[in-house]
Amino acid sequence: MKLILRWVFNALAIIIGAYLISGISVAGIWTALILAVFLGLVNAVLKPILVIVTLPINILTLGLFTFVINALLILFAGTIVKGFDVDGFLPALLFGFIISVVSYILNTLFGTKK
Repeated sequence: MKLILRWVFNALAIIIGAYLISGISVAGIWTALILAVFLGLVNAVLKPILVIVTLPINILTLGLFTFVINALLILFAGTIVKGFDVDGFLPALLFGFIISVVSYILNTLFGTKK
Protein backbone atom coordinates (compact mmCIF):
# COMPACT_ATOMS: atom_id res chain seq x y z
CA MET A 1 0.00 0.00 0.00
CA LYS A 2 2.85 2.39 0.84
CA LEU A 3 4.39 1.82 -2.59
CA ILE A 4 1.17 2.82 -4.35
CA LEU A 5 0.82 5.92 -2.16
CA ARG A 6 4.40 6.96 -2.88
CA TRP A 7 3.76 6.44 -6.62
CA VAL A 8 0.65 8.64 -6.47
CA PHE A 9 2.48 11.27 -4.39
CA ASN A 10 5.33 11.36 -6.91
CA ALA A 11 2.82 11.78 -9.75
CA LEU A 12 1.17 14.60 -7.79
CA ALA A 13 4.59 16.20 -7.28
CA ILE A 14 5.17 15.97 -11.04
CA ILE A 15 1.86 17.71 -11.76
CA ILE A 16 2.61 20.44 -9.21
CA GLY A 17 6.10 20.92 -10.64
CA ALA A 18 4.73 21.16 -14.18
CA TYR A 19 2.23 23.75 -12.98
CA LEU A 20 4.89 25.86 -11.25
CA ILE A 21 7.60 25.77 -13.93
CA SER A 22 6.82 27.23 -17.33
CA GLY A 23 9.30 25.09 -19.33
CA ILE A 24 7.73 21.79 -18.28
CA SER A 25 4.53 20.30 -19.68
CA VAL A 26 2.73 17.12 -18.72
CA ALA A 27 -0.15 15.95 -20.91
CA GLY A 28 -2.26 14.51 -18.10
CA ILE A 29 -2.51 12.37 -15.01
CA TRP A 30 -1.64 9.16 -16.87
CA THR A 31 1.49 10.76 -18.24
CA ALA A 32 2.42 11.85 -14.73
CA LEU A 33 1.88 8.32 -13.39
CA ILE A 34 3.99 6.82 -16.20
CA LEU A 35 6.66 9.45 -15.64
CA ALA A 36 6.71 8.68 -11.91
CA VAL A 37 7.36 5.00 -12.66
CA PHE A 38 9.97 5.82 -15.30
CA LEU A 39 11.84 8.29 -13.07
CA GLY A 40 11.73 5.78 -10.22
CA LEU A 41 13.30 3.11 -12.41
CA VAL A 42 15.89 5.49 -13.84
CA ASN A 43 16.79 6.73 -10.35
CA ALA A 44 17.15 3.15 -9.15
CA VAL A 45 19.25 1.92 -12.07
CA LEU A 46 21.12 4.76 -13.79
CA LYS A 47 21.54 7.34 -11.04
CA PRO A 48 23.83 5.24 -8.79
CA ILE A 49 26.08 4.50 -11.76
CA LEU A 50 26.24 8.18 -12.72
CA VAL A 51 26.95 9.23 -9.14
CA ILE A 52 29.86 6.78 -8.91
CA VAL A 53 31.27 7.84 -12.28
CA THR A 54 31.06 11.53 -11.37
CA LEU A 55 32.23 11.05 -7.77
CA PRO A 56 35.30 13.32 -8.05
CA ILE A 57 33.29 16.31 -9.34
CA ASN A 58 30.52 15.50 -6.86
CA ILE A 59 33.00 15.65 -3.98
CA LEU A 60 34.50 18.85 -5.37
CA THR A 61 31.08 20.52 -5.49
CA LEU A 62 30.05 19.11 -2.09
CA GLY A 63 27.26 17.05 -3.63
CA LEU A 64 25.67 19.82 -5.67
CA PHE A 65 26.52 18.03 -8.91
CA THR A 66 23.80 15.54 -7.98
CA PHE A 67 21.28 18.22 -8.99
CA VAL A 68 22.89 18.29 -12.44
CA ILE A 69 22.58 14.50 -12.67
CA ASN A 70 18.89 14.77 -11.72
CA ALA A 71 18.34 17.42 -14.39
CA LEU A 72 20.03 15.25 -17.02
CA LEU A 73 17.85 12.28 -16.04
CA ILE A 74 14.75 14.47 -16.32
CA LEU A 75 15.87 15.61 -19.78
CA PHE A 76 16.36 11.94 -20.67
CA ALA A 77 12.85 11.16 -19.42
CA GLY A 78 11.53 13.99 -21.60
CA THR A 79 12.87 12.23 -24.68
CA ILE A 80 11.41 8.83 -23.72
CA VAL A 81 8.01 9.50 -22.11
CA LYS A 82 5.36 10.71 -24.55
CA GLY A 83 3.39 13.70 -23.32
CA PHE A 84 6.20 14.99 -21.10
CA ASP A 85 8.18 17.89 -22.55
CA VAL A 86 11.14 19.76 -21.09
CA ASP A 87 12.26 23.01 -22.72
CA GLY A 88 15.82 23.09 -21.41
CA PHE A 89 18.32 22.41 -18.70
CA LEU A 90 17.25 25.11 -16.22
CA PRO A 91 13.57 24.05 -16.19
CA ALA A 92 14.73 20.43 -15.70
CA LEU A 93 16.95 21.51 -12.80
CA LEU A 94 14.14 23.43 -11.11
CA PHE A 95 11.67 20.63 -11.83
CA GLY A 96 13.92 18.09 -10.12
CA PHE A 97 14.19 20.30 -7.07
CA ILE A 98 10.40 20.88 -6.92
CA ILE A 99 9.66 17.16 -7.31
CA SER A 100 12.06 16.30 -4.50
CA VAL A 101 10.64 18.86 -2.10
CA VAL A 102 6.96 18.19 -2.81
CA SER A 103 7.26 14.39 -2.72
CA TYR A 104 9.29 14.60 0.51
CA ILE A 105 6.62 16.79 2.13
CA LEU A 106 3.75 14.54 0.98
CA ASN A 107 5.50 11.32 2.01
CA THR A 108 6.39 12.78 5.41
CA LEU A 109 2.92 14.16 6.08
CA PHE A 110 1.14 10.93 5.24
CA GLY A 111 3.64 8.56 6.84
CA THR A 112 4.86 6.73 3.75
CA LYS A 113 8.49 7.60 4.40
CA LYS A 114 10.68 4.59 5.20
